[in-house]
Amino acid sequence: MKNILIIEDDRLISSLLNFRLKKDGYHVTMAEDGLTGMDAIDASEPDLIITDVMIPFKTGIEIINHARKVYPKVPIIVLSSLGEEESTVMEAFNLGVSDFVPKPFNPNELAVRVRRLINN
Repeated sequence: MKNILIIEDDRLISSLLNFRLKKDGYHVTMAEDGLTGMDAIDASEPDLIITDVMIPFKTGIEIINHARKVYPKVPIIVLSSLGEEESTVMEAFNLGVSDFVPKPFNPNELAVRVRRLINN
């Protein structure tokens, strides 16, 4: 079973993702802030990481940097609200993220993106 780590501080979004991805047969690990997210990266050996850009205690960029050091090949999907700094999104892509999904998003579309990345 593939393990997906979700780092998201919005409980509604994280619950929705958790439900949808578990329904698709994935094991889901949740973190609601950057510090917990970094610990989860170290502990959970994720097959895919979904992270928000703006989260408490650590930024999404710090999360991506950490993930790339520990798991250089693990796909990362970045979630970001429309209107957040374009430079942050570009920096995320330069660090090697696999995909970017603007909020609000369709959970079914995100599930397809996850399936595409996790089965490569």
